[in-house]
Amino acid sequence: MNRQKIMIVAMLCLAFCPAGFALGADDQHTLIKSLGSAKVSLQQGLAAAQRKGQPISGKFQVEDGKFQLSVYTANNGQFSEVLVDYSTGKIAKSEPITQGGDMDIAKSQSGALAKAKIDLKAAVNKAVKGSRGFRAVSVTPGLKDGHAIASVVLLKGEEMKSVEQSLE
Repeated sequence: MNRQKIMIVAMLCLAFCPAGFALGADDQHTLIKSLGSAKVSLQQGLAAAQRKGQPISGKFQVEDGKFQLSVYTANNGQFSEVLVDYSTGKIAKSEPITQGGDMDIAKSQSGALAKAKIDLKAAVNKAVKGSRGFRAVSVTPGLKDGHAIASVVLLKGEEMKSVEQSLE
């Protein structure tokens, strides 16, 4: 498998897999079903979380059987996971990220965004605009050939696809 394919698979896994495990069929069904009831878009969630720092990734996810909108933020070298209420767009909870795999992921995402010239919200807007009828489910930054990119996962009905957007 070439490096690009491995990167896409890894980004999809990060977007949909809590702690790196694959989503079960029930969780994927819950995610797809729940997304339809979410009044807040991923872009609105990124904007809301910005009050806690620079959004460095965001995703709708199912964790412990519960649907949520999670945004990682960076602020002065500190990282947080911000949960945004997907019905109101208000911050429901913010917790510091201090260790483990989440810290490694946050550092990597923040490092990729250091090369970015546009923010994640703008990248998501471009991806959605170019994919009529699709809704953004997640956005994850990364580096490709030394350039900052965002992998945006989109959903339309039960069809999922990933779109790469330049952040430069």
